[in-house]
Amino acid sequence: MKPTILLAALAVSGAAGHTIMQKISVNGADQGQLKGVRAPDSDSPIMNVNDANFACNTCIKYKDNTVINVPAGAKVGGWWGHVIGGAQGSNDPDNPIAASHKGPVIYYLAKVDDAATTGTTGLKWFKIGEEGRSNGNAGSNGQAQFYMECAQINITGSGTKSSTNTVSFPGAYKSSDPGILINIYNNSGQPNGGGRAYTVPGPQVFTC
Repeated sequence: MKPTILLAALAVSGAAGHTIMQKISVNGADQGQLKGVRAPDSDSPIMNVNDANFACNTCIKYKDNTVINVPAGAKVGGWWGHVIGGAQGSNDPDNPIAASHKGPVIYYLAKVDDAATTGTTGLKWFKIGEEGRSNGNAGSNGQAQFYMECAQINITGSGTKSSTNTVSFPGAYKSSDPGILINIYNNSGQPNGGGRAYTVPGPQVFTC
């Protein structure tokens, strides 16, 4: 199959340092800058969970026909930078993302006929991973910042298991979801969630 992989990062609003996912690695091997990756040249976030371009981001400038082969069970990594190329100037404190931006990183796959050419309308996404809370998101409705890009990959192998717990983008998230609408600061101003448990947005992670 040739699934498109979506890597979405959620971050708190109001800071200057944004981020772009611009290359991937497979088992530690760098696949090349902007190879098989759909990315804009702007590091501005999407803040509307109902944006029609929520799956892969808006104003995509970089997109080629590369489809990266990924053996089943391989480790796939995403490389993020403040701007295209990484740092915005020397000693960029906001590369790869500003320390003030707190939120989870979430990974989805969608099975498609051709990852190089498919659009995102009508795709059925299933979550394959999520990386913690890292203490995040917005304290007022509609202010969470979402950074997402897509990578075009072909998973090789003979597995047949599939997920029935799929979601659509837009549609998977509501701006009032507890993992999105949350004040992460305690009474002392520390971004530790005030001791509250954090709920990562979206469905449960699919496991093989």
